[in-house]
Amino acid sequence: MTPPMENDDHLPMSVAKIFICLILGFSFVLGIPGNSLVIWTICGQMKKRPPTVVLILHLAVADLLILLTLPIWIYSFAKHWVFGIGACKGLVFVIYCSLYASIFFITCLSLERFLAVVHPFGLQRWKKTMVIHVVVATIWFFSIILGSTIIPFQTIDDTVTGPQCATREYASPSQEVMHLLSETILGFIVPFAIICTCYICVGKRIGDMACPSKQRSAKLIASVVVIFCLCWFPHHFFNLLTVISVLLEDSNAEASQTLEKVSGAGAWIAGTIIFISSCINPLLYAFAARNIRSSARFTKLFKLFEQVGPSERYSEMRDQKHAPKSDWCHDCMKPPVNGMEWN
Repeated sequence: MTPPMENDDHLPMSVAKIFICLILGFSFVLGIPGNSLVIWTICGQMKKRPPTVVLILHLAVADLLILLTLPIWIYSFAKHWVFGIGACKGLVFVIYCSLYASIFFITCLSLERFLAVVHPFGLQRWKKTMVIHVVVATIWFFSIILGSTIIPFQTIDDTVTGPQCATREYASPSQEVMHLLSETILGFIVPFAIICTCYICVGKRIGDMACPSKQRSAKLIASVVVIFCLCWFPHHFFNLLTVISVLLEDSNAEASQTLEKVSGAGAWIAGTIIFISSCINPLLYAFAARNIRSSARFTKLFKLFEQVGPSERYSEMRDQKHAPKSDWCHDCMKPPVNGMEWN
């Protein structure tokens, strides 16, 4: 989510530009091939698409949309914005919409992991085709709604180096506070709380089992939580500093100005770090299986996700009139026939 950029008083402009362009370029170079490969593998190589795979597909689409805008931002930061106010608002809308979608799909994947490990019977409802389509449509709908809230505020500001599409203008301080708080609550606090809760429950469940892949599963869980926090927390931290700055304008002008300078300086870098999430997601959610890491045959990339849910094993147990054991865990059972796991 693009940080506000009003002038060059906060950071040396040349250093800030170089750092921002390097981060954006790094994200583009790594993220475009990774997400494209995920989309190509699912759409071109998989006839059967379990719910988890559908979520990962849409996560990759959202991340790809974000990353495709980066060349424009790199050019803009290196020089100045030349595309007009309409393109400015439209491009920021695409980014916000896709970022919200990416966050919500990551959150949904954590819920799926929770159901698969802690409540495997409840996962059967989730695995119905209509249910996953409704979930996906709902996520995109709310992402578009939330993304559109930035359009009225986004504008172009004249800086020392030329116009830049990185400024928001609000009608009142209360409007700014409400918008920033809603962005942080809906875009970080609530999703992060859900992700942490789900993976804490999953981690405890796996920890209670004699699980040969327990350590790998724990590392993946920790990686998801830590990377999500590292990529998103800085931006929302400076959001909250801005909110505090606005609230202190009347009662403590000096403190308000100090916080404004700090948030203005940090928001540049924090807003850029967000894009790293979009290039890391394929590594976390698509390439995490140990069977895939050593394989160059990408056409088999997502066969592992056919084992994500308990549907096949559950069907076998049901046909044999066996109830699942209380310590059921799809990651901690015997390896499936094709040897594919998501660890």
